[in-house]
Amino acid sequence: MKPLRLAFVLLLTGMIGLVGCTAHQPVPLYQLDNANVGVPTQEQGLAVLLGPVSIADYLQREALLQRQLDGSLLAADNARWAGSLAADIDQLLLRQLAWRLDSQRTVLAPATGEFKPEVQVLLSIIRLDSGPAQPAILEAQWRLLDKAGNLRDSRLLRLEESHSGTPADQVQAQSRLLRQLVADLAKAIEPLRNQPVAEASKPAPAPQRPAKPQTPQPQFPIIGPTRSNGDVLRF
Repeated sequence: MKPLRLAFVLLLTGMIGLVGCTAHQPVPLYQLDNANVGVPTQEQGLAVLLGPVSIADYLQREALLQRQLDGSLLAADNARWAGSLAADIDQLLLRQLAWRLDSQRTVLAPATGEFKPEVQVLLSIIRLDSGPAQPAILEAQWRLLDKAGNLRDSRLLRLEESHSGTPADQVQAQSRLLRQLVADLAKAIEPLRNQPVAEASKPAPAPQRPAKPQTPQPQFPIIGPTRSNGDVLRF
C-alpha cells in the first residue's frame, strides 16, 4: 500500500503544480504600432499644437476591450494594453503628424506660453475598438484653428479595418486606423501652411461733420474826428 500511496501523492502534487503554473501564466501586453515612423528634419517647420486630445471614457483603462456581436464590450482575458491606452494614442498621433508635416515644431498640448502655434488641432477620439468577429472601427472629429484662433476646418469621420481576429492582429488594425486618421489630418493642415491670416476688420472712422461756415460780421466805417479849417468867431 505504501508504494501506491506514494504514487498518489506524487500525482496529486504534480497536478497542483500544473494548475498553479497555468493560473500564473503571464498575459501578453500590447502597444499601438507606429510603423517605424521617421524623425522630422525641419527644425523651423510649421508650428502645430496638437490638442487637447479627448479620448472616450471607455478607453481609459488597461484592459483590451472586445466588441461582441450584440454590441457589448468585454475585457479580454488573454491580452492587455501595456500601460495607458490614452497616452499611447497621444504619442502615436504626435509622432505621425510631426513626420508627415516634417516639422520638429509639432507639440502636444498643453504647450508653454512661449510657443506660438500657426495651427492648433482639437481632436476627439469617440470610438476605437474591435472584436474577434468585429472589424476595428475608429470614429473621430477634428477642428483646425489658425494662429488668430479662427476655425478653418472641421470634420467628423469613421474608418474601418478588417483583421484576422487575434488580439495581436486587432491591435495592428487599430494602429493602422490611427495612422490613416493622421494622414487625412495632415492633408487638411497643408492648405494652412504659410497662409496669411485675415486681419480683424477695423471699425470705420466716424464721419467728420463739415465745418460750420462763419457768418461774416458787418463792417461799419470807422468815423474819426473831423478837422475844421474855419475861423473861430468871437463875440
